[in-house]
Amino acid sequence: MKIAVAQLNYLIGDFEGNVEKMRSYTETAKVQGADIVLFGELATCGYPPRDFLEFDDFIRRAKESIEVIKSFSHDIAIVVGSPSVNPVPEGKDLYNSVYFITDGEVQHIQHKALLPTYDIFDEYRYFEPATKFSCVEYKGKKIALTVCEDIWDVGNDNPLYTVCPLDILIKEAPDFILNVSASPFSYSHAEARIAIVKVNVAKYGIPMFYANHVGAQTELIFDGGSLVVSPNGVVHREMPYFMEAMEIFEVDAVLAGSKHSEQPKDDIVEIHDAIVCGIKDYFSKLGFTKAILGLSGGIDSAVTAVLAQRALGKENVRVILMPSQFSSDHSVNDARNLAENLGIQYDIIAIKDVYDAFMGKLGTHFDGLPFNVTEENIQARVRGTLLMSFSNKFGNILLNTSNKSEMAVGYGTLYGDLAGGISVLGDVYKTQVFALARYINKDGEVIPENSITKPPSAELRPDQKDSDSLPDYAVLDEILFEYIEKRKGPKEIVAMGHDEALVARILKMVNRNEFKRYQTAPVLRVSSKAFGMGRRLPIVGKYLS
Repeated sequence: MKIAVAQLNYLIGDFEGNVEKMRSYTETAKVQGADIVLFGELATCGYPPRDFLEFDDFIRRAKESIEVIKSFSHDIAIVVGSPSVNPVPEGKDLYNSVYFITDGEVQHIQHKALLPTYDIFDEYRYFEPATKFSCVEYKGKKIALTVCEDIWDVGNDNPLYTVCPLDILIKEAPDFILNVSASPFSYSHAEARIAIVKVNVAKYGIPMFYANHVGAQTELIFDGGSLVVSPNGVVHREMPYFMEAMEIFEVDAVLAGSKHSEQPKDDIVEIHDAIVCGIKDYFSKLGFTKAILGLSGGIDSAVTAVLAQRALGKENVRVILMPSQFSSDHSVNDARNLAENLGIQYDIIAIKDVYDAFMGKLGTHFDGLPFNVTEENIQARVRGTLLMSFSNKFGNILLNTSNKSEMAVGYGTLYGDLAGGISVLGDVYKTQVFALARYINKDGEVIPENSITKPPSAELRPDQKDSDSLPDYAVLDEILFEYIEKRKGPKEIVAMGHDEALVARILKMVNRNEFKRYQTAPVLRVSSKAFGMGRRLPIVGKYLS
């Protein structure tokens, strides 16, 4: 028996496009002699559909999609995820289901039992958990069908759940497991995903074929990396990252367990590729083509410009250099050199006159008051207004360049440098930004060396440096990581060797600036705990404030 595993880039709500893509891959699988073709979780409608699942028309079109898939299921079996209606009045209206379709008929439906409701997941809001489990027989083989999270409670050892679907399915002695998934990317997740598949295979002694999504859905990025694991726990194949692909596997060869094909892992390489994918799909799926950003000569805007150029092409990226009276000459030169290295369009618009006009209007009201963050923010908002003017006039979507360290402590100006349609580096700590810059320059200088080595500065007042108000980024990022990703409290972080007063100050800054993050662009998620849909904290509260 031959199984085709297809990792595809779906678009939420594009039922016709998603189904036609699956039709094309199904026909290819038939030509290559596949008996079964395996697609992803909720592939008909895209993942995560969120509150679209509450629209009757949305569910009707999902059902119609299954009817269309039935029409091209002759001479092959199609395994595909799609929502299905719960016929019982009690409970949620829908199931998250996997369909086994062949010869023009739905032969079997297995509903998802384990509904994740943590971080970016909110499935129990929409779906009823399965309580019945059974295998499907096809061409002399017995097959266990599972949906994503259903393999993440091996032997009931996950405290989030009370049932292990495969413990029940294995009683029917299946020959192999098929899993349809929509497993979002984070730079630590691929290893965890491989580990959990291996644990399942080791426990049940049968191979698993695991199909993931690829591509970005706003802030969520799916990396692909679909898996085939042999009964001896060896990864027979880990499919490519960040690209659509379909591969055919002979079940007997997988059972033999001799092949090993697991990809090397590198956090920075994966973050780079994920962000490029995220930018590309954000633009293509919304029908945008051109991006704009402010290029300061600093490392954050430099890395953002490179990633945008690689995602969209040099002809589709425009940058504006907006020096003020506080900008150094080398910052302007560094920005210009980067734009020329990338072959992207750049314009220089000095903002001193615009800033002076604001101060002229405000001067009588501010008489006798010292220069402070007010004047700094005016500069940032002048730049934001200029960038949005170009965006409106020419249809370029503004990319936000703030990094995660800055967003965490509020080191940014609302309606100024925090403006943008998508936040490119908002889930990348400053120390990771430096690592990204070094990776970008691995084959030769793309980002000017001075942009990497000079002390970070917003250049909003004379001789300003980030270190004037923030600790060294290596220290700051470690504290932030323990608080944001690991959810550790101040005492735990201090016990790691950090200064108590510094920890208190940083955590206070994080909590007090929640209101800013509520008003910023969606953040491309590359970590296990990004700002945005997976981190829900109140704006008003007293904890550590």
